[in-house]
Amino acid sequence: MLDVRRLRLLRELARRETIAAVAEALSFSPSAVSQQLSVLEREAGLPLLERTGRRVRLTPAGQNLVRHADAVLELLERADAELAEARGGLAGVLRIGSFPTATRAIVPAALAELARRHPGLEPMVSETDPAVVAHALRAGDLDVALIHAYDFVAAPQEPGLATDPLYREAMYLATPSERAPAAPATGNPGDAAGGAGASGPGGAGQRALLRTHADAPWITATPGTLCHAMTVRACEDAGFVPRIRHQVDEFATVLALVAAGQGVAVVPQLGITGHADPAVVLTRLVMERRTNVAFRSGAAAHPAVAALSAALRAALPPELSGRPL
Repeated sequence: MLDVRRLRLLRELARRETIAAVAEALSFSPSAVSQQLSVLEREAGLPLLERTGRRVRLTPAGQNLVRHADAVLELLERADAELAEARGGLAGVLRIGSFPTATRAIVPAALAELARRHPGLEPMVSETDPAVVAHALRAGDLDVALIHAYDFVAAPQEPGLATDPLYREAMYLATPSERAPAAPATGNPGDAAGGAGASGPGGAGQRALLRTHADAPWITATPGTLCHAMTVRACEDAGFVPRIRHQVDEFATVLALVAAGQGVAVVPQLGITGHADPAVVLTRLVMERRTNVAFRSGAAAHPAVAALSAALRAALPPELSGRPL
């Protein structure tokens, strides 16, 4: 009989490609991971792995087993959801991943609503960049998470995970007041289906606007984040590579740097909430950021996941709650 825990290790190896990466993600030693995978091969009765240097490649049998592992683990999530529903009365730890702007603007009110409706539930929030959420969910470090995707930086399809749309928000170009935009971006954010680089007046207006700042220093998020990739790709779509001066993840700090004349930046709607500094000019762009609730496949019906999703929707600020998804 195949062991589910070893199947989970094999699935993680298919995603991460090295024993060391799997061990680090799941808090095992590399030797323990190797031993468990060797046991799994003996249980399967044929080779599942081929080692090429530091990396490990799955054999066709191993790849097929991973597909079955995805299905098995999803069924287990469904079973756990049904058991939780049968027990009634939500209780225990719910591990939540979130990114900073959502943590500030939405999560506190959602947790207050959750506590009112389900006092036995113990939510634990950790700020997690959406780029690493998938691994954390599959590893069991998180139960549910808020993730975002930008035009130009679509969220990848992650095996073993499912998502539910929560809200979408506009993006803004932030410039120092002495560098006010030469021309506004035109069009409605909803008009540029398929991304801000779409053809038509909206996409063309945005490209023209960004090009007026091609010679300016830029402020982006740190490399490896979706926010950083979004700014770089939007500039490249406009025909230039941004000259990055500062790399900052917190949008309030980004706006403070813009106000100080240190550069220009692209920021999301939640990042400018409450901002009223006359030294910063905010011009709406066509591109958008979309936020989803992510969880392991099969967990959508889990009462705790459903309760958090409902609380998050109830906590959306007015400027977001009416936006179509």
